[in-house]
Amino acid sequence: MPAKPPPVAAINLDELPGHHIRRLQQIAVAIFLQETDTLGITPVQFAALQAVANQPGLDQRSLARAIGLDTSTVAGVVDRLETRQLLQRSADPNDRRVRLLSLTWEGEGLLRAAQPAMRRAQARILEPLSTADQHRFLQLLQRLVTANNGLSRAPSSE
Repeated sequence: MPAKPPPVAAINLDELPGHHIRRLQQIAVAIFLQETDTLGITPVQFAALQAVANQPGLDQRSLARAIGLDTSTVAGVVDRLETRQLLQRSADPNDRRVRLLSLTWEGEGLLRAAQPAMRRAQARILEPLSTADQHRFLQLLQRLVTANNGLSRAPSSE
């Protein structure tokens, strides 16, 4: 009979930044969904719509890089937004294989309605911090994301 392996080491989850980042992501999504509950939009759909609004004519591959998602996930997001008539795809005149994205009139309206809710959600997420800590937290968060971007399965282009 094989010897019993040594016991698994105890690790305090409260000392793991990844654990807190995962929990904060859950909280951020919950707050966003609370603020946008009447609009029927997810944080990823908001990001996709906003990225297209920021750069009309963006192609799907560029959208994926802009919001840090893999291309197959973005394809599903775009499909759902197109089905809801919030986005439309059109052929690139220079390359018929490429589909360019633009907001529909309905998509612009939804995005316009969602922006105040998104801003409220962001404020609620950061509310426990002082104004100075909010700025510092965002700086540190951006530094971590930028420094580790290449390790992602879907690196963003930012």
